[in-house]
Amino acid sequence: MTIKILFMGTPEFSATVLQGVLDSGDYDVQAVVTQPDRPVGRKHVLTATPVGKLAAEHDLWVLKPEKLSGSPEMAELITLGQAGAGIVTAAFGQLLPGKLLDNVAFAVNVHGSLLPWGRGGAPIQRAIMAGHREIGVTLMEMVRAMDAGDMIAQKSIPCNSEDNTGTMFEKLAVVGRDLLLENLPEYLSGELKPIPQDESKVVVTPNIAPEEEVIDWTRPAEVVFNQIRGLSPWPVAHTLVHGERFKILEAELEANANGSAGTVLEHTKKRLLIACNSGAIALKTVQPAGKPAMPIAAYLNGAGRDMKIGEEIGK
Repeated sequence: MTIKILFMGTPEFSATVLQGVLDSGDYDVQAVVTQPDRPVGRKHVLTATPVGKLAAEHDLWVLKPEKLSGSPEMAELITLGQAGAGIVTAAFGQLLPGKLLDNVAFAVNVHGSLLPWGRGGAPIQRAIMAGHREIGVTLMEMVRAMDAGDMIAQKSIPCNSEDNTGTMFEKLAVVGRDLLLENLPEYLSGELKPIPQDESKVVVTPNIAPEEEVIDWTRPAEVVFNQIRGLSPWPVAHTLVHGERFKILEAELEANANGSAGTVLEHTKKRLLIACNSGAIALKTVQPAGKPAMPIAAYLNGAGRDMKIGEEIGK
């Protein structure tokens, strides 16, 4: 029997999951709910979310409420739920009202962390920033509390030093897609019993605050390295160079280099090494103020050619 679902999601992570649902042929997607179109780029072109674009390509009914609670869209979703549809969410970006959860056949979430670690809006970013070498996805029941539902299934994959938030989002989207498709039918049939989360092991991972994007060169190099990875390609870690914001999208860890924190240890046509409290960071991809992202060699042969060994950045 075809399973009727209401799919809720926003970024590329969610679009990968939705594409898997559509390709499987086992689901009747009765509605897709995503965030409203937002202005994008310098020209502020109103742009649909990746999920919104995908849904439109498949001629699906798309709802874009600014806020679900009390909206006309929620009333329509409740009607569909009372007719037997369930909810599947993946990085939707809004908490679902209890009234909606009470009026659908089921509600599950494809969440990008190994719960109970990673409740909240930035689990992948914060797992990388914390130096985790294994990151995963949990398929869980949705309840009124944030990411607190019982766990249906989990799967993890390695997170290597070459990975950043962008690469892990891509990898984990595929993991989440497969986890949902492999386990949802058994869960709905009652063959797969969810497991409660251990509340004593809960770690909340809230959205990244602006001040967390600023690099503190007095911290160990490994911490700075993981910060850069965890914030790339968004929202991007940054420091100050000649008093202007200087974004760092990619770097290498130099554990054995030493010097005064925040100073230039090495400067060639292709290499810029910055000291941390212990160890150093070699910059690979940067974005000076008012410029596009570029390899470090392009910067060093242009605006950065006058940087000197011993010069201090970050102030």
